[in-house]
Amino acid sequence: MPIDTYFVKGEAGDIGMPGAPILHFSLLVVVGSGLVSGHVKITQALPPPHGAIALPVSGHIHALGLPPAHNVVTLEGTYLQSFLPPAIGSILEHFSSVFSVNGEWNGHGSFTYGGHTVANVPVKKLP
Repeated sequence: MPIDTYFVKGEAGDIGMPGAPILHFSLLVVVGSGLVSGHVKITQALPPPHGAIALPVSGHIHALGLPPAHNVVTLEGTYLQSFLPPAIGSILEHFSSVFSVNGEWNGHGSFTYGGHTVANVPVKKLP
């Protein structure tokens, strides 16, 4: 049984809304096993060091099997968040996301990171 693998880049968020967090994703999808892995970067118009968070992620893709064709994609990962001075130290923060996308990777989704939740935002594939 052949295992099909493909690469997808995209973004999720309210593009064009000032200050909105935007999730950029680069993922490798293994269709036969339903595994997804790659990297995400969350960008937001905030002063350094909080303007960007990058982390590795892994997850799954599941076909819903109902027309029109839709897939549910789940991703999870962790990243190190440092405290701002004068505090000293870092904590490990959790990231998770759920997307409902069509075969072209366009749809809607939500993501959570470091106590922030971004819900029901557009997801779109990039060329």
